[in-house]
Amino acid sequence: MDMLCNDLIAAQRDFIKKLNTISFTANFYEAIAGTADLGSLLHTTAKFIKDEIPDANITFFLRQQDTFESHLFQNDHSITLENLNLENCFTPELVNNICKSNKICTLDDMFAMGLQGNLSAINKISALTVPLGQRGSSLGFILIYRPSENELIAEELSNISAITRGLFSAIQSCQMFSHSAD
Repeated sequence: MDMLCNDLIAAQRDFIKKLNTISFTANFYEAIAGTADLGSLLHTTAKFIKDEIPDANITFFLRQQDTFESHLFQNDHSITLENLNLENCFTPELVNNICKSNKICTLDDMFAMGLQGNLSAINKISALTVPLGQRGSSLGFILIYRPSENELIAEELSNISAITRGLFSAIQSCQMFSHSAD
């Protein structure tokens, strides 16, 4: 009887987590519906991520022809590495390697791909990248980081991962709209 009750409770918790993800995703898509400006889209997305992951710094790295552009959204207490943001440690080669991996990357993964910086300072943060790609195509990724005493965990990324497919399409649409307006 105890096993059955425990199984029911676990199933109910999983169901509630899935409902929370569906609610987060629906609210996000409602918020970005009709957005044609890339800056507004990324600002709204950063707000949703910050609501989900408190005290986070969020940077969108979007691929360009031979380089990338970054869009930074910091928390109120920005994390700096010797007066430089973590974003400044990203080279075009590192961004390209992360995009090619098209998976969630930890700091260890990023170091293996070419991240360079002050190790003692970087050890004071918890950071992950979330890919913005689908079907082998990558537009870039989202860098999320905050102090290591409040380490990023997989559950926090589940809702973020749930919106990346739609975000991918929205970014593509904004970029096409921007190019057609030029």
